[in-house]
Amino acid sequence: MPEYSIGLDLGGTNLRAAAIERGGTMLDKISGETDFKGGRDAVLGDIAATIAKLRDKHGAGGLAGIGVGVPGFIRVKEGLITGSNNLAILENVPVRDELSRRLGTRVILENDANAAALGEKWIGAGRHVDDLVLLTLGTGIGGGIISGGRIVRGSVGMAGEFGHISVVVNGNPCGCGNQGCLEKHASASAVTAMAKLMRLGDGLSSKDVYDLAKTVGDAGDKARHIWKVVGESLGLMMAMLINTFNFPLYLLSGGMLPAWELFEPHMTRVAKERSFTFRATLTETRIAQATLGNEAGLFGAAYLPWIEA
Repeated sequence: MPEYSIGLDLGGTNLRAAAIERGGTMLDKISGETDFKGGRDAVLGDIAATIAKLRDKHGAGGLAGIGVGVPGFIRVKEGLITGSNNLAILENVPVRDELSRRLGTRVILENDANAAALGEKWIGAGRHVDDLVLLTLGTGIGGGIISGGRIVRGSVGMAGEFGHISVVVNGNPCGCGNQGCLEKHASASAVTAMAKLMRLGDGLSSKDVYDLAKTVGDAGDKARHIWKVVGESLGLMMAMLINTFNFPLYLLSGGMLPAWELFEPHMTRVAKERSFTFRATLTETRIAQATLGNEAGLFGAAYLPWIEA
């Protein structure tokens, strides 16, 4: 029986789980919904039932363990979720221990962006390096840091909060209490907010702004300027990360990647202007797109039982 693990990615409305063998081949994947209206016990029951379905199908004997990726700050030692807007119902609940009790096997809890970064390192765009940074570009901006092939979590699990680093000194106010956060200048929600301020229309999605940027005329010019702001903001962040870590690889993932052609030139230009390390020909530093898409977190969660003591 081949050894495998199960990775689960828990979101605000649904969950996905996959059985993945030690070499990185996905054996099986299932999706489901989470019953938040039923309370925390119902949510934990949904998670356990989804995992059990895969375990029963592929055999408990070959199961190396279970990794669960969730949004929010994770107190890894205690197996608790804190500071999660999407999963407030599970905050300060012993999720890891409760799932382990229900399933009768080892469970590891991890932040979803950290899990995605680990997935890219294991089987994705970062598989040839041991040190990388991942930025996830979506409604907000998250991130993960991999050093020596392991997740960098910080003292209380809050390392990699790149979305709340200031890139504009007196920039837009953020719900975190800061202003000028990267998230307020380079996320999908920032794109829609800028479109509204520039009177391109109410209720436009970042995809709508992307489509507008492909058109000729005043609206197209304004839309292209928005993507320029996004790129320059990301470029500042990349320069800071490159100067700080001197890693070989910096990856971007998430729903904003289809607009890569519009923001990448501005991002790269500013990163080179602001980082000698990136400009220097002696470095092999790369900024690139992640390759696993929304499955990165599944792979990373599944990899946890093999690398965590």
